[in-house]
Amino acid sequence: MILGIIAFVAMLGVLVLAHEWGHFYAARKFGVRVEEFAFGFPPRLASITKNGVRYAWNLIPIGGYVKIYGESGEGQGNRESFSSRPIWQRFIIIAAGVFMNMVLAWVLFSAGHAIGLPTVLAEDDATAGVVTILDVLEDSPAAQAGIQFGDVIRRLEAAGETIAVASMRDVQEFVSRHGGESITMVVVRGSGERSVGIVPRVNPPPSQGALGISMARVGIVASPWWRAPWDGAKTTATAIVAIARGLGTVAQNLFARGEVSGDVSGPVGIFVFANESRKLGIVYLLELAGVLSINLAILNILPVPALDGGRVLFLAIERIRGGVRVNERIEQFVHTVGMALLLLLMVAITYRDIVRFF
Repeated sequence: MILGIIAFVAMLGVLVLAHEWGHFYAARKFGVRVEEFAFGFPPRLASITKNGVRYAWNLIPIGGYVKIYGESGEGQGNRESFSSRPIWQRFIIIAAGVFMNMVLAWVLFSAGHAIGLPTVLAEDDATAGVVTILDVLEDSPAAQAGIQFGDVIRRLEAAGETIAVASMRDVQEFVSRHGGESITMVVVRGSGERSVGIVPRVNPPPSQGALGISMARVGIVASPWWRAPWDGAKTTATAIVAIARGLGTVAQNLFARGEVSGDVSGPVGIFVFANESRKLGIVYLLELAGVLSINLAILNILPVPALDGGRVLFLAIERIRGGVRVNERIEQFVHTVGMALLLLLMVAITYRDIVRFF
């Protein structure tokens, strides 16, 4: 658990610091004064001031922020104020956080490809691989037996028959022979081996299978160092498209039905995934961090008040109005309401995660 907490805080810290550093760097480049660079949310635990910037470490490690002079409209006419800068500079300062998260995802995926990322292999692929659990359906025999995502199926035993599992076909044929019987599945989880008893269903619900699992033959495939950046870029692009589509589905369910998809997780869910990824190995943690970095980027670019995309929306309105700004009080009120709604949504998701995982 302690190692899981360390992995979670470290991973979240890297993602947040990369995002906020993007804002920080762009603001400083344009001569805009940065008043505070903080990891986490108050209360403040420690801080140091250097070159006019307060660097703070706060108690709640689920985010961070950069406080830029003039964000609330003050200091117009002062060259160090954000509000005095032209629209294109303000846009770059706001968008720089999203850009840095995309860059970070590319770096993480490139490093993963250089080390070797887990890859789903075809059954006839000569690459060494292991049969790995990718999903466990609720209330299925596998779920009741305690089978988890990431478990590697090593052996199957039943009625005096024991087989070493080398392919998905091995599992399917063994389960077919012993439907309705108690079998022992020996799995590797983390650094240890464990045996679980499970009874395959004879007449399972459609598309669920006798055990209620999704599995694949997975192997670690590494790219040459010179190709890893290109493979990292392709993985980043693929992840962006997949995550954008997923978020589109989530948004559709939220606005059309008032439901939050079960696939959405908050800090508690991310901690659980980070802890499980840590047990599987560093490449799994790198892959998770890359996916979360893209998630953070895409979420922030949505035109929702209080997010970066919401601030860009107000810049667009200003541009359409020929440079006439929305009243600062109105904009701040809209962002405040947006933040309150986002916090309520986060509380609801966190509560559901606690019920779901604990």
